[in-house]
Amino acid sequence: KDMNKREELMTALFALVLMTARMADAVYVAPVSSLVLPAFLDAPTVVRGRGAAARARRIVSLLQVKPTLARDVASLALEESSRSNERTGVLLLNLGGPDTIEQVEPFLYNLFSDPEIITLPSSLGWLNSPLAWIIARSRAPSSREGYAAIGGGSPQLATTLKQGEALEEALERRGLRNVKTYVGMRYWHPYTDEALAAIKRDAIDRLVVLPLYPQFSISTSGSSLRLLEKEFYADQELRQLKNVVIPAWYNRQGYVHSVARLVAQACDRFEETSTPHIFFSAHGLPTKYIEELGDPYQQQIEATVRFVMQRLLALGYSNNYTLAYQSRVGPVQWLQPYTDDKIRELADGGVESLVVVPISFVSEHIETLEEIDMEYAELASECGIKEWERVPALGLEEDFIDDLADAVVEALPRMEQRPLQEINEGRPVSLRVVNDLVDLSSKEELGIEYGPYRYKRSRFGLTPKAEVINGRLAMAAITLASLLSYSKGNLYNEVVAGRIPFGWW
Repeated sequence: KDMNKREELMTALFALVLMTARMADAVYVAPVSSLVLPAFLDAPTVVRGRGAAARARRIVSLLQVKPTLARDVASLALEESSRSNERTGVLLLNLGGPDTIEQVEPFLYNLFSDPEIITLPSSLGWLNSPLAWIIARSRAPSSREGYAAIGGGSPQLATTLKQGEALEEALERRGLRNVKTYVGMRYWHPYTDEALAAIKRDAIDRLVVLPLYPQFSISTSGSSLRLLEKEFYADQELRQLKNVVIPAWYNRQGYVHSVARLVAQACDRFEETSTPHIFFSAHGLPTKYIEELGDPYQQQIEATVRFVMQRLLALGYSNNYTLAYQSRVGPVQWLQPYTDDKIRELADGGVESLVVVPISFVSEHIETLEEIDMEYAELASECGIKEWERVPALGLEEDFIDDLADAVVEALPRMEQRPLQEINEGRPVSLRVVNDLVDLSSKEELGIEYGPYRYKRSRFGLTPKAEVINGRLAMAAITLASLLSYSKGNLYNEVVAGRIPFGWW
């Protein structure tokens, strides 16, 4: 009877575990409070995967506009700076772009050879470079035409350098004297390693890493940070450098207000400010990043649009609006609705005036100057859109630069703090834990050392994976030798004599 009861109890517990696992894996629609996030977008906030319910409850509190920098936090950072002569570096990370027509194809190769852009199964990883070469060769002619139409190269580097200079001036106004900015591009010069070399050369004491992507994505900020971490902690000098990362800042009040102000200025150019339809166009992303990898990009983009519209409503603008995604590549499914499809749909619905907002871009480049200003503007005209105003990228807008400076100042006291919040908060975290937070790649896959101390690498130059394979082969040989000895009836004597496993090699 006791045995039967135990079996019944175990069966009931097992059923309960299965039921709980299924519930945790179910799609959870977050109950978004109207007081926190007004329903400017029709689509609910959807969270998938194990632990979805708990994560979705946190989203309600996470996706809120962060207020401007508190005076006590700023005073603390400035007081810390005044007590020491530490040299502070601010590393600006961005995508990069070709400076000349001749650089277009190698730039495209760098872009598509990134495993975060073209994701292949691990068994087919060796195909990444050949596939990138084929894509770069096939897309280069049309890309050259695009860059030729905007002046022969990308203006992103020039803008980023000016943003760095403006940021230095803004930090100096806040009392930080020994500050220097550096630029590290992911796919073109100056590369990340070039920026790190300059940081070493200048003997920087502490480093704030600031990706110039307001919203976090594995394919943008994540790719840049993954490469940065690999090169940073592989260097014995750099690993001693105190650092902090600002992984996302889509919810900063200064950033939101800057975008809203530019949108309002564009609406003011119309006779009736409420007449134009506000069209937010964000860079697209394959849906597998959202559905399979848990990328927060779409969630943060939608939150940004809500915040901007909430600010515009407070300023007296009640325009209708739309969010769509551009720049899709290849046959895979990307985030929808697509920008071109939505322009046609709005025109068919009678919309004649658009204010177009490149919501995920903080500097002008080919996606804004050629894709939006030329391709989509021409499409809109063909579809019957009579009035078209494009909001410029934030670039060197003073309130935007001031908010980035506030973010840097706010991050300084957190150099030594253990990160306790998720990337979705846009809270500063230590560079070495970025991969752990978003599971970009494992430390074993990177094959680098971590922390301020030197650890022994694999003996005889073997990788951890090779050692595992060798160990399994050895265990298989020992097992086979033992089975043969057991079948002959002399297993005990073989072991005592030391012939297992050594005598069998």
